[in-house]
Amino acid sequence: MFEFHSDKKRYFDIQKIVTQEDVIPFIESEMGPVKGKNVLEIGCAEAGVLKAFIDHGNYGVGVELAESRFLLAREFLASDIEHGKAQIYNKNIYDVEDVVKEFGCLFDVIILKDVIEHIPEQEKFIPWLKSFLSQGGCVFFAYPPWMMPFGGHQQICNHKLLRTLPWFHLLPVSLYELVLKSFGEKEGTIRELLEVKSTGINIERMYKILNTSGYTSMKESFWFTNPIYKFKFGFKKSHVYTFLTKVPILRNFVTTAHYVLFKVK
Repeated sequence: MFEFHSDKKRYFDIQKIVTQEDVIPFIESEMGPVKGKNVLEIGCAEAGVLKAFIDHGNYGVGVELAESRFLLAREFLASDIEHGKAQIYNKNIYDVEDVVKEFGCLFDVIILKDVIEHIPEQEKFIPWLKSFLSQGGCVFFAYPPWMMPFGGHQQICNHKLLRTLPWFHLLPVSLYELVLKSFGEKEGTIRELLEVKSTGINIERMYKILNTSGYTSMKESFWFTNPIYKFKFGFKKSHVYTFLTKVPILRNFVTTAHYVLFKVK
């Protein structure tokens, strides 16, 4: 496994830097200054993304299902929590019944960075986010389109070949699982990779869900090399050529990260 994924403090710091350099400017280019806002991050993990928004002058709420990552987020944001700038919850976001009662506010910005591809029933989940938004609020997704070279999240594999092998996650489920077992991947890793295979999302499906859910897309960006690859592989970040972003299906194969900002119509 890459040190990038095993060293959680380093991962926290990298997520914070990428958010400061790319995510916040992306949102502000459309929404104006994001300061003094209520920001919700769903699937916050260690909360590096959320920390960038807090340091930018916002109140941050993070929701994380995995207890181990929740505890790290609480540790890394201990000072912000103590000073009333943040709160972290260990719960399933689907269990939230009354947003204001449970979190104390509605949200001006909702963030899901590398999370939506893990969530089942996306057609139900994405429209449900409206209940968390304040008037004029927006939602930001960053995700790897399923058909991109590493859309299966194979970078979490233990075997060196598999974690650097592009597109093998597109194999039929039974064959994909067989390959993972043959290379000695742990049961937990296989389960996680199969889960991503079942919930992975592509650009066309994202557009369809947003359109049928009553959202309007405000801005999007197609990354040929994901900004985080600078830390993973030493690659310089770059965008997909504009003409390729206009070609359905094909754009999924060359877009390693799709940023999309949207709001209620």
